Amino acid sequence: MKLAIINPNSTESMTKKCEEVALKFKNPNTQVWASNPTNTPKSIEGHFDEVKSLMGLMNEIKKAKEWGADAYVIACFDDPGLEGARELVDGPVIGICEAAMHMTSIVSSSFSVVTTLNRAIPIIEELSYKYGMDKFCRKVRAADIPVLSLEDGTCNAMEKIESEILKAVKEDNCEAIILGCAGMADLTIELSKRCNIPVIDGVLCAIKMAESMVGAKLMTSKINAYAYPIEK
Repeated sequence: MKLAIINPNSTESMTKKCEEVALKFKNPNTQVWASNPTNTPKSIEGHFDEVKSLMGLMNEIKKAKEWGADAYVIACFDDPGLEGARELVDGPVIGICEAAMHMTSIVSSSFSVVTTLNRAIPIIEELSYKYGMDKFCRKVRAADIPVLSLEDGTCNAMEKIESEILKAVKEDNCEAIILGCAGMADLTIELSKRCNIPVIDGVLCAIKMAESMVGAKLMTSKINAYAYPIEK
């Protein structure tokens, strides 16, 4: 199968990080195509950044379709443009927040999300409600880390996230942790060991979900909601 991973922001190092996760854990017969627009915000931190990223994201979806992608992962935890992308293509389009919450709800009866900044909290809370995951989501927490600081290594990210995870375990009575940013995709194994709790990354969840859906020959319905856009 051909899997497209699209980072909606324009930071290539974050795209590379997502690609490295895919190459490490993918099935042997999966080809990976990772990309990002060049004309979108360097990080997506809030509603305005989401809106600014959408046309660049849709253009990358179109490029991936031309490449022959069988499935698409939108590698931003806000899941921007998910429904619009599903109108453009036949194959499954998966958001990393959506994938992480659904998978985590199977391996635990509750979870908390540790994200970057406080402004991301209401967006993720709304997504948990939208996906029917609010009954599993104990709390959304912020580790006070700007997204780009995850890339330049200036913020002691591992220690800050670990501290927030330990607070969540104690205060939220949760059974698993979801990391709420694609830029945290490389931290899960070490944090799981340090904190003695499953720490789950949405990028990997979305990759494995995409492979499973293609293997099951599941396609995006083109009746009503996700019908192809009407050309104007």
